[in-house]
Amino acid sequence: MATMNVSLPDQMKDWVEEQARTGTYANSSDYVRDLIRRDQARTAAIAELQTAIDAGLASGPAEPLSAESFKAAMRRNG
Repeated sequence: MATMNVSLPDQMKDWVEEQARTGTYANSSDYVRDLIRRDQARTAAIAELQTAIDAGLASGPAEPLSAESFKAAMRRNG
């Protein structure tokens, strides 16, 4: 595992160390790794949403959907 030194303001350093002291995380590195994993998952989710938005925009203008068509689609997919 690679090592990385990070400079933090005292308030942030205290926060990170407190997370380890409370027992939620084994140590400061464990806490930082969890934050990075969460950020990676968030970034991937945003990219997935953006891809869906782009596909929707590229599909052309929306068409009106009647209640009957909606119900039929729900029956097919439900």
